[in-house]
Amino acid sequence: MFVILVYDINIKRNKKVLKICRRYLNHVQKSVFEGVITEAKLNRLKDEIKTVICKEEDSVAIYEFETLKYSSKEVIGLNELGDNIL
Repeated sequence: MFVILVYDINIKRNKKVLKICRRYLNHVQKSVFEGVITEAKLNRLKDEIKTVICKEEDSVAIYEFETLKYSSKEVIGLNELGDNIL
């Protein structure tokens, strides 16, 4: 499945969550990750994040897509490689 993960984490825990997410997904922007992941790996990712965040202060949203058949992605500005995209 394809996943987009976005988070708003207290700065005290930000580095830990960043490292966890980088192990499973591609880092697209400051707090945005995306990529193809198995259900088992996604469950591990969620479990790891739950051990780090504070549910009263932090927020993590995960969007799951079974297929990308009817989707498209457009990047305006700099992409992750630093190239300008129109």
